[in-house]
Amino acid sequence: MLDFFLSNFKELSLYVLDANKRIYWGYIASSIALATLVFWRVSKQRQTSPLAETHYNAEHLAGKSAIRRFWHFLFPASIYLSQSAKNDYALFVLNKLLKAALFPLVVITMVPIALGISSALESVFGVIEHIQLSAATTMLVFTVLLFIVDDFTRFLLHYMLHKIPFMWEFHKVHHSAKVLTPFTIYRSHPVESYLYACRMALTQGTVVGLCYFLFGPTLKMIDIVGANLFVFAFNIMGSNLRHSHIWLSWGDKVENWFISPAQHQIHHSDSPKLFDVNLGSALAIWDRLFGTLVRASNVKKLSIGIGDEYAEHQTLRGIYLQPFAKSWQVLTRSFRANKTAKSKASKKATS
Repeated sequence: MLDFFLSNFKELSLYVLDANKRIYWGYIASSIALATLVFWRVSKQRQTSPLAETHYNAEHLAGKSAIRRFWHFLFPASIYLSQSAKNDYALFVLNKLLKAALFPLVVITMVPIALGISSALESVFGVIEHIQLSAATTMLVFTVLLFIVDDFTRFLLHYMLHKIPFMWEFHKVHHSAKVLTPFTIYRSHPVESYLYACRMALTQGTVVGLCYFLFGPTLKMIDIVGANLFVFAFNIMGSNLRHSHIWLSWGDKVENWFISPAQHQIHHSDSPKLFDVNLGSALAIWDRLFGTLVRASNVKKLSIGIGDEYAEHQTLRGIYLQPFAKSWQVLTRSFRANKTAKSKASKKATS
């Protein structure tokens, strides 16, 4: 048991060195650099943010050094020491332990899916001669395909989490954050985490299996320090500001194609009208296709959360247990409604 805890805490401490994790040191550094530009605009050009609370009182800090003012701008105590943020820190650790204990027993993995897809294609089309491309072209095709399919399936699952009522009860945990920090990415219910783990295995397995069938067994992704080239680019462009109080928009033209940090902050709005917008991760094209895209310029005022009427996710107990109870209520109501509708339809048909 002690070894289990020590090994998992060690893994958590190494997240800052893993380019596949959002809190990798390089992504944090790039986000701070981008935040510096926002700070300059706010302090020098007096630009305002649509966020209801900027958590930066320039007048209160007048006369202080630029470094101190920037520190208060970047890490306001009202956010990072709030109860909501403390819950995020706890979930970062607790969810890691739960995943390590339970997921290996139940989660599907990529390799058997890839082998199954490749075998299924061979049974339908037969063994084909592999497409002969240069090594660099094959790497590029594989890397691009992996990124696009991964981004779309991530959007699709996110869309389902919002639109299917019993699934929303689990995803609501993420939206219950009253403040946003880079650790809010880890604020998720274990059921949602499990669904995303299965999605990743299915996505990667499908793409690997298809490319194995088309190009042969020698597959390699273009990566930077171990992360997909495009995933690295997405994260280096301020991914940690998506869950933060720092408003960074790319402008309308770019936001038609890529989700900016400000657009994701809009997604966390406590306004019901904005609950189901900007569901994409990196690419905005899926939101455009589904009619859920909102550009940062279209929002003038913004506050974070899911409204004051939701109080069940303000404790760790509520975060873990309430979604089960709420989702069961949703399912039983739906079952009863369907049963009633069928009964009425049957009576009408026999009358």
